[in-house]
Amino acid sequence: MDSLFLSVHFPQLLLQIGYGILIPVLPLFVADFGVGYGMIGLALGGMALGTVVADFPAGALLRVFDRKSVMIGGLVILGVSVIMLFWCSAVWQVILARIVGGVGTAMFNLSRHAYITEVTKPQGRGRELALFGGLARAGVFLGPAIGGLVAGLFGLKFAFLVYGFLVIMALLCSVLFVETSNIRETRSSTMKTALLMIYRSQNRVLGAAGVGQIMVQLVRRAREAIIPLYASEVIGLDVQAVGWVVSGAALVDMLMFIPAGYIMDRFGRKYAIVPSFLLQGIGLVAIPIAESFIGLLLIGFVIGIGNGLGSGSMMTLGADLAPRQALGEFLGILRLIGDTGSTAGPLLVGVVASAVSLPLATVLAGGVGFCAAAIFAAYVPETLPPRQAKQQAD
Repeated sequence: MDSLFLSVHFPQLLLQIGYGILIPVLPLFVADFGVGYGMIGLALGGMALGTVVADFPAGALLRVFDRKSVMIGGLVILGVSVIMLFWCSAVWQVILARIVGGVGTAMFNLSRHAYITEVTKPQGRGRELALFGGLARAGVFLGPAIGGLVAGLFGLKFAFLVYGFLVIMALLCSVLFVETSNIRETRSSTMKTALLMIYRSQNRVLGAAGVGQIMVQLVRRAREAIIPLYASEVIGLDVQAVGWVVSGAALVDMLMFIPAGYIMDRFGRKYAIVPSFLLQGIGLVAIPIAESFIGLLLIGFVIGIGNGLGSGSMMTLGADLAPRQALGEFLGILRLIGDTGSTAGPLLVGVVASAVSLPLATVLAGGVGFCAAAIFAAYVPETLPPRQAKQQAD
């Protein structure tokens, strides 16, 4: 498992720091073009759009090329898209660069997920992917501060160069430390045969896990929009106080990957997934009763604990469920479903908040969390082998 540090975990940290760098920088960069909020939102959502569009094709590429080649290709595309931002002189160029970056991200994410699935065993997979999720949270936690510092000292555009450098470092790690996989098994059948096999043998599980995945990602993205909006518009906290609430929840979230991995590998995946979304549901439903900074901070801690408890859980579940004869297609479909929910989350919060109220949107998001927990508890099978779970518990 130690070999995964340089091939998987360290590149993950680098890329997520880069992603975090853009959080404070990209909105300001786009706003400097003198455009409205709609265009800014489109530029910020460009990467998500590119990822959703490319998820399934990226999975299908794994039938033709080995994991390492797709991984490297994705990083090259992502790196080019990030460097493109430095020379962008119009909003449409920024949007195009972000969509291209989304395509590269989809290729890298799918090939990396397939690679981790192949090189890990079920008894250690939960801990490896929980660490993977924890490093993603750490990167996004550190990235905004680095982005703000670089932009403040050298200008907004230079933050893109730092991100590009991090992508190059991740690319070098992939070239040097990722092993070339044997893909004869995936070439033994056509994509059509693989899709038919998924439909016939996995349709019920994929349907349940897919619906749960949509709800999971919807809740995760919705909470990112809800907490700062509620803190500012309902409680009336200033920007600094909002930052403390968000950072506090993120810090707790980031630290939970150790118990998350331990629970998934010792007791079972569902023992982490179900409590994760029950806690997030409880926290979201409780937000409307918060009337002060301390109250919202404590609720943020609860939500952070819940989300951190699910660190790496969706990737672990997908790796466990994926049939080896159709690994790329299965993971591509599952990620497409999840990314759709991730994209829809903030949009649904905005629609409900505009049509009714932000507190009602918060309660509805909490209800989605409860539904996600119920679906995974009742309809998605436990994927940790029974003998292993029993031996680990003993």
